[in-house]
Amino acid sequence: MPQPIISFSHFSFQYRAQKRPTLNDICLDIMPGERILIAGPSGSGKSTLGSCINGLIPSSFPGEVQGTLTVDGVDAPKAGIFALSSHVGTVLQDPDGQFIGLTVGEDIAFALENDCVAQEEMKATTRRVASLVGVESHLEFAPHELSGGQKQRVSLAGVMVDQVKVLLFDEPLANLDPQTGKQAIELIDEIQQKTDTTVIIIEHRLEDVLWRSVDRIVLMDEGRIVADMHPDELLSTDLLARHGIREPLYLTALRYAGVAISSQMRPAQASTLTLSDAQMHQVRDWFLRAPAREEKAEKKPLLEVEGLSFGYTDERRTLQDVSFSIDRGEMVSIVGRNGAGKSTLSKLICGFETPQSGIIRFDGEDIGNQSIRERAAKIGYVMQNPNQMISKTMIADEVALGISRRGYSKEEIRSRVEETLKICGLYPFRNWPISALSFGQKKRVTIASVLVMGTELIILDEPTAGQDFKHYTEIMEFLRSLNDRGVTVAMITHDMHLMLEYTPRALVFSEGRLIADRSAAQVLCDPELVMRAALKETSLFGLANRCGIAPPEALAERFIDADREVRAHGC
Repeated sequence: MPQPIISFSHFSFQYRAQKRPTLNDICLDIMPGERILIAGPSGSGKSTLGSCINGLIPSSFPGEVQGTLTVDGVDAPKAGIFALSSHVGTVLQDPDGQFIGLTVGEDIAFALENDCVAQEEMKATTRRVASLVGVESHLEFAPHELSGGQKQRVSLAGVMVDQVKVLLFDEPLANLDPQTGKQAIELIDEIQQKTDTTVIIIEHRLEDVLWRSVDRIVLMDEGRIVADMHPDELLSTDLLARHGIREPLYLTALRYAGVAISSQMRPAQASTLTLSDAQMHQVRDWFLRAPAREEKAEKKPLLEVEGLSFGYTDERRTLQDVSFSIDRGEMVSIVGRNGAGKSTLSKLICGFETPQSGIIRFDGEDIGNQSIRERAAKIGYVMQNPNQMISKTMIADEVALGISRRGYSKEEIRSRVEETLKICGLYPFRNWPISALSFGQKKRVTIASVLVMGTELIILDEPTAGQDFKHYTEIMEFLRSLNDRGVTVAMITHDMHLMLEYTPRALVFSEGRLIADRSAAQVLCDPELVMRAALKETSLFGLANRCGIAPPEALAERFIDADREVRAHGC
C-alpha cells in the first residue's frame, strides 16, 4: 500500500509573536501524484500550512510546533528549508519575487549552479525544463520582458530543475489576467500529467482552479480543517458559503432557480455537470419569472476622453486613439489583458502622465493643463496595495493629509475628516494606528483620504486583489454604497465576477485600443471578445446555452438582479 508523501498528524503551530496557535490539530495525508486544492478565508491558516510543507516554518518564521509532519519521508520541522527544497518546489503568487538571474536561462539554472552541476549538464537540464513549461524560445529574454503568464512559467521551471516530488502553488492566479490564469491552471495540469508530481494549490478562486479537475478540496477555517472532500461532494453542501468561499457562479444560479445540487450531478466543473430535463425547465422558468428591469434615468457625462494617445517610447504606443465617456453616478469596469494600457489610462486621467494627443474633459471642462493637485480635488486614484499610499501613523492624520494644505481651518478639517470616516465606516477607529487595521480596513482609509477632498470620481486599481469572498463582498458593497451616494466609480480589474456582479458597464482594452464598450454581461457572453481581450467567459454563458436561453447575456443579467436581491436582504 502506498505511503503518504505528506503526512500531518495532530500538528499544531503557534508563531512566536502570536498568543494562540494558527494551526490546530491538523491531521492530513496527501498521497503521491494527488492534486489538492487548499481553500479557506483570509486568516484561515492555509498559507501557514503551505509554509510548514516547504520548510519556511519554522526556518524563516519561528514558533512552537506540536505533533508531526513528514514530507517525502523527511521530518519537516527539523529538516530546514534548504533540505526540503530538494523535495518541495514553491511557486509564489508574485513571480517577480522569485527572479534571481538577469535572463530566463540564468534564472532557471540558478539552483543547478548552486549545486555545482557541470556546464553541459546544466545547459541540457535548463533546456529540457524550459521546454517542459513552454519557455524554451525565451531563454535569452530578461525577466521584465515577459508577460505575467510567462513569468509564472519561468518560476515553475526554476523549481522543477531539482526534480522535486511536490509542487506547491501559493495563490497562483492572484496577479494574472483571466485568460492567463486559465492557462496557468492548464499548465499545472499538463506538468502533473507529464511528471506525476504531487500538486498542492492554495487559492480561494475556486471556480478558476476547477477549470481542471482536482482530487480533493481541503477547506480550512480558524486554523482547522473543516472539510476534506472530493469536489463534487463538497460543492453539493453549503460548507463553502458557511466558511466564506464563493462557489462557481453556475451553481449559485441553479440554487436561485430552486435546483437542489447533489454530488451525482458532478457539479465541480461546468463541463461535467449533468442536468435533467426537469432541472433545465426549472432554470428556464426562473429566468422567465424575472421582474422587468427599471429604465435608467439619463445622466450627464462626468469624464470624457477623446482621441487619447500615449507612448512611453516614440516607437511604441501604449494607448492609441481612445475615446469614451463615463456618466456621473456610473460604476464602470476597465478590463483587458496585462499590458493592454488600463493603468496607463488612469495615469493620464489623474495627470501623472501627459498624453501625446487627445482631450480629457471633466464635467465639461478641458483639464489638460491642470496639475496633479488640481485634478486630485475631483479625481481620486486608489492603488491596489494600500500600504503604498499610506504615510501617516494614525487614521485621522492620514485622512486629513490631503486637505491640510488647502487653507481650511482646523475645525473645518476635523469636521470633514469625521464626516468622511463615518461614510467609510471608520469613525469608531478614528484614534487607532493604521498598523492595527486589516487589509480591507486600510483600503477604506485610502478611499477616505481621496473622498475627503470632495472627489467626484474614484479610480481603483484591482480593489479586491487577494481578498477572500467575505472581504471582497465588504469592499464591493462599501463601494456600491458610495456609488449610491453619487460618487462615480471606475475599477481596473481582472476579476470577472466583480465586473459581472457590480458594474453594469465594461470598457474593454486590448493592445492599447478600446475594443468594446458594452454591458458586462454582453462582454462575458461574447467568446470572440473574451479571447481577444484575455478575459474569461462566464460559466453562466454555458448554462444559458444548455437550458436554451437566448440571448445568453439575459441569463447573466437575471443572475445579477437575483444576486443583488439576495445581498440586499442579507440572505
